[in-house]
Amino acid sequence: MRDELSKPTLALEYTFGRRARGHNTPKDIAHLWELGGGTSLSDLVQIPITPVTISCLSVILVLDLSKPNALWGTMEKLLQAAQAHLERTSSQVQKSKPGVKHQTPSHSAARVLPKDYPDRELISPFPVPLLIIGSKYDIFQEFDSDKKKVVSKTLRFIAHYYAASLVFTSIKSESLISKTKSFFLHLAFSLERGKTVSSDPLKPLIIPAGSDSFGQIGSPPTVDVDITSLHAKNPKDLWKKVYERVFPPESTNEQRELKDPAKDPQYSEPQIDAMRAQKDQELEQYKRNAAKSWKGLELET
Repeated sequence: MRDELSKPTLALEYTFGRRARGHNTPKDIAHLWELGGGTSLSDLVQIPITPVTISCLSVILVLDLSKPNALWGTMEKLLQAAQAHLERTSSQVQKSKPGVKHQTPSHSAARVLPKDYPDRELISPFPVPLLIIGSKYDIFQEFDSDKKKVVSKTLRFIAHYYAASLVFTSIKSESLISKTKSFFLHLAFSLERGKTVSSDPLKPLIIPAGSDSFGQIGSPPTVDVDITSLHAKNPKDLWKKVYERVFPPESTNEQRELKDPAKDPQYSEPQIDAMRAQKDQELEQYKRNAAKSWKGLELET
C-alpha cells in the first residue's frame, strides 16, 4: 500500500477508467469527474451533468467522517446542487423531444426500484444511482461510541431515504478500499459489488442500496435530545435537527478559505511560474506608468 499523501482535488478534475470485456473487443470507458473545494464550487456540477450523459450517470458523494460538524451541511448542499441540475437537464431533454412523453433516465434509481424495495412508498430516490462514501474511518473509529452511533444511524437514514448505497472507508485499510472499489466498479461497469452487509454502528458500514429499511434503522438517536421539543416538517428534517443538536454546524466561509491554486506549491511548474512572475511584474509596472500618465493629464475645457 502506498504511504504517499493524496493531493486534494482542485476544483473539477477529469480522469477515466477502462475495462476490457473480452479478447479483441472494445474496452468499456467510465468518465470520472471529481469535484473538490467542499460546497463552495457546487455550481460546477453542471459541467459533467448534460443531456448526453444523464442516461448513464451515477453520483458518488464523499463525506469526511472526521468532521461531523460539517457533514450534514456538506451532504445537503452538494446533493441539492446535483439534484437541481439533474432535474433541469432532464427538463431540457424533454423539451428537445416535442411530442414524445419524457421518460425517467434509463439508469435512474427511481426507475429501477423493484416493487418490493423496502419502504418504497416512503423514500425519495435520487434521480440517478447514488453512492455515499464516509472517508477517514481510521480517525472516526476513535470517536466516542455514542457520537459514532449518531453519525452512522443518520447516514443510514439518508442513504436509505435516497435509495443510495453507503460504505465507510479509509486509505489505511486495504480491506475497506477493496470493498469501496467494488461499489465503484458496480456503478461504472455493472460488475457484482459483493454480498457483504455491515450495519453495526461500531464497525465500518457497508450497506448496498435496498438492503436497509427504516424499521432496521430505528428512530433518531436521542443523545441528550428531547425529540418532542423539536418542530420538524418531515422525518428528514427531524433527523437533521437531532443531528445538529449533537453536532452544531460550523459557520465557516469556505469561499474565503479557498487558496489561490496558482500559488499552491503542490501545483508548481517552474518554467510557467517564472513566466507568470515576469508577467505579474510587467503588469505592475504598466499600472504604475498608467497611474503617472493619468496624474499628469490635464483635461481641456
